[in-house]
Amino acid sequence: MVSEGDSAPDFTRKVATGDTEEFTLSERTGDGPLVLASFPGAFTPPCSNEMVALEDHLDDYEDAGATLYGLSADSPFCLNAFRDEQDLSFDLVSDMSGDVIEEYGLSMDAPDLGLYGAANRAVYVLDDSGTVTYAWEADDPAEEEPDYDELLDAIESA
Repeated sequence: MVSEGDSAPDFTRKVATGDTEEFTLSERTGDGPLVLASFPGAFTPPCSNEMVALEDHLDDYEDAGATLYGLSADSPFCLNAFRDEQDLSFDLVSDMSGDVIEEYGLSMDAPDLGLYGAANRAVYVLDDSGTVTYAWEADDPAEEEPDYDELLDAIESA
């Protein structure tokens, strides 16, 4: 797992923005804290709950200067549909190959859900230079969500 104090591994992937476009992490840092929230799978109840909760807190995070992105192994097209259904206003990044998920140490299988090579639920806050200033990873992604107030504190400290 990527830890606090590490340089966040850079990557380029497709981002679901209502359309699809390229997303390069290093090109998105430098304008205030960046929050990267990985989740196992679109349309699953725990992931829907987390993404909706992040949306509910989004104004606070943006007021603190942060930009939020979700990350999963779902396709950009699936993520666009998920964004629309959940009425999410932040972008979701697709890592269908699983390379980014693997590099961040988040790869996991959930055979009972039919998910293999999915991203564990985790949240990172990066500062302007791409250094991880906050890292949280679920021990049980089906049961745990990040502490959204703690996340705001981490954003304000970045």
